Amino acid sequence: MLNLVLFGAPGSGKGTQSEKLIDRYGLHHISTGEVLRKHIKEGSELGKTADSFISKGQLIPDQLMIDILRAELEKIIADTKGVIFDGFPRTIPQAEALETMLAELGAELGGVVGLEVPEEELVERMIQRGKQTGRADDNLETINNRLKVYHAQTEPLKHHYIGKGKYMQVNGQGSIDDIFADIANQIETRTGMAGAK
Repeated sequence: MLNLVLFGAPGSGKGTQSEKLIDRYGLHHISTGEVLRKHIKEGSELGKTADSFISKGQLIPDQLMIDILRAELEKIIADTKGVIFDGFPRTIPQAEALETMLAELGAELGGVVGLEVPEEELVERMIQRGKQTGRADDNLETINNRLKVYHAQTEPLKHHYIGKGKYMQVNGQGSIDDIFADIANQIETRTGMAGAK
């Protein structure tokens, strides 16, 4: 089983690269953002609670995210080649909870793919994405707040995973295919596995 965390600031290309990883390795994609947006759209209690944080550019409380993730994992863990975690963990307590959860399910984290992109480019990418998709959280004020939250709460995770020997640094600038080739090369070197294709 290959379980990966896709790590990077908002707008770093996690969604784009996760699609290519799914295609190459046959992985199951768990995007906490998509799961949360689905709950918000449905107007569930969880969705209403989540929206009160997301609309201000804040992170969802750890325990709420962990509960959502465990429910998703339990549904698919038995018949998957592995999982890509997109948007989780975002804090060190979440990272520790993820390791515990995987161990309880008889699995482990194979590595953390860190997409590194300069801040000016992140802002530009998200503003363009907002124009194309109409995503309400892609406006300058919310973007700046999300980046502040990322630097304060999420960036320490990079050092956490470097310390565990799990972090794979990837230059997130350049063509999508070149970035992906770097990711695949690092994964296959680290795990000794080749792509499904």
